Amino acid sequence: MTARRLRYAMIGGGPGAMIGPIHRIAARLDDRWELVAGALSSDPQRAAQGAADCRIAPDRSYADWQSLIAAEAARDQDRIDAIVIVTPNHLHAAPAIAALEAGFHVICDKPMASSLDEAQAMARAAQASGRAFILTHTYAGYPMVRQMRAMVQSGLLGKLRIIQAHYAQDWLATPLEQQDNKQAAWRTDPARSGGGGALGDIGTHAYHLASFVTGLQVEALCADLSAFGEGRRLDDNIHMLLRYPDGVRGMLWATQVAPGKGNQLRLSLFGSAGGVEWDQEFPNQLRYTPIGEPSRMLERGNDLMGIGGYTTRLPGHHPEGYLEAFAQLYSDAAEQILALDAAAPSSTPALPGIEDGVEGMRFITAALVSNRRRAWLPRSLWPN
Repeated sequence: MTARRLRYAMIGGGPGAMIGPIHRIAARLDDRWELVAGALSSDPQRAAQGAADCRIAPDRSYADWQSLIAAEAARDQDRIDAIVIVTPNHLHAAPAIAALEAGFHVICDKPMASSLDEAQAMARAAQASGRAFILTHTYAGYPMVRQMRAMVQSGLLGKLRIIQAHYAQDWLATPLEQQDNKQAAWRTDPARSGGGGALGDIGTHAYHLASFVTGLQVEALCADLSAFGEGRRLDDNIHMLLRYPDGVRGMLWATQVAPGKGNQLRLSLFGSAGGVEWDQEFPNQLRYTPIGEPSRMLERGNDLMGIGGYTTRLPGHHPEGYLEAFAQLYSDAAEQILALDAAAPSSTPALPGIEDGVEGMRFITAALVSNRRRAWLPRSLWPN
């Protein structure tokens, strides 16, 4: 554990935001972080109210991210360690680059940016700064996801054959963006969300989850993007075929217009020796089926393999979920930052970072190109 809590500032995430409060709860859960500054909203009144709600001192509540970075960079003993960015996608790049250039570590919500060009600029800034850049792909923090990864690495499934990933929601089954719903409005606006709708919002989660667990990189994809919402400008449904190395085949489905599907993220892997399946709505269990044997349900507990057990907080049969997974990313981030600041080796396992962010933006861009061409797109033709 740390000798002190790491200090952070937050950009975005003020009153009415969805993901900002989740970040703050996750950062507090393991007592590794302290929120001390923020530019929580572009509206001064909402920013001040949000700061008061978060117990941020008035002199460390800022009207914009530029003022925050300039003022916090000038502080000495109580200087922040990191800046957390939870704004809409199009407002990630500029504050992230400025924060890195000012010497701060950055924790950023996904997708990393609204365009591949922005993501690459962020990657250059991170490399030049020597600071940590952590991307909050939440599902990489679940113990049973890390257990699944350990099972693949140990060879329990044999030679991997099939990867099935889907992320299904129903919240955009009606045109909420036309009904003064702020979350729907920015997520379906190309100027703020980028070129992908559901593709960038949840498709990147499914894509990263499959890559994180298997360690495989897609060699080619064929994407079919649809917008079923009346007047909707970005996709709300994606079907995709994926080709991986060594003949492994995959399918990805991401949708926000499937009635009855609240928030179902599911990953299924099938190999020559068995299969394993994880469902985010039942996060404490894995269904494991060795070939020729009955299926068995593995449950979260301290006897899990490798990093699966390391990330378990409670005894078995005491449920853990989304907030604990998110908190694991923050705990891992604290370990990585402390090691980096001390110029020491980091033992932090499997923390999504700048490379994952750029890969996610390449995935979005490649899927858009494939959909437009109505054709397979090999990785050699993915935009760089």
